[in-house]
Amino acid sequence: MSWKRIKAIMLHEFFITKRSLEVINDIIIFPLLSIIIFGFLTNYLSGTTGLIISKQVLIGMILWQVINMTEYSIAVGCLWDVWARNLTNIFISPISNLEYLIAYTISGCVKSLIVLLFGGIISFYFFGTNLLDLGIINLIIYFVNLAFFGFGFAIVILGLIFRFGTNVQALSWGLIAVLQPLMAVIYPVSILPKPLQMMAYLLPPTYVFEAARANVIDKGIQWQLILMAFFLNFIFIFLAITFFNFMFNQSKKTGQFARLEG
Repeated sequence: MSWKRIKAIMLHEFFITKRSLEVINDIIIFPLLSIIIFGFLTNYLSGTTGLIISKQVLIGMILWQVINMTEYSIAVGCLWDVWARNLTNIFISPISNLEYLIAYTISGCVKSLIVLLFGGIISFYFFGTNLLDLGIINLIIYFVNLAFFGFGFAIVILGLIFRFGTNVQALSWGLIAVLQPLMAVIYPVSILPKPLQMMAYLLPPTYVFEAARANVIDKGIQWQLILMAFFLNFIFIFLAITFFNFMFNQSKKTGQFARLEG
């Protein structure tokens, strides 16, 4: 594995981000506007349902951006290479699949940290909710778990794109939103119907958001929830990487990889 090749992809992705108003809107403006909207909602909730629930809602929405940004950066970042008909040029070089994915993962984590930082500042100064009240260690654990899941989900989407082409490109920004209600981002799993609760507990982020809600009251590390999140994440990422490699190889065998730039 070469750091120089990873750095080259990161630099390539940086210039795309810097020069694209669409990307800036998707990764900076829209997430922060979502946080602001939910901030006003929590102001309303604090007067009707209590301060604790309002804080749980806003914190959940801020942490959600980690998954969203990581997944978006990897999946849509690759799509920019497809749209620019540059994918073959990249993979004809010595770069490996792992190096390519690591570069976009690092980029996604950096963007997620930026959104998390600005979201935390907005929530503190405008809505009176301090992310640091959850605890630095807890925040780090949450970030790692959510970024892991975003990475795994993104490479599943990439596998589908490589195999089936741009016909499924909308999954890059749409499918994660479909799963959001099952992850109990802004409400506890207990309010979901029983069949959906079973599905929710198969998703690693569910345990992270449940732990974050608990931390609004209890600052300690919710070890049972966190360990389950890590366990499910490792299984999910292993399956996701296996799926991606299979779909990538199938794409080359069927000629779909070459047709991505057709």
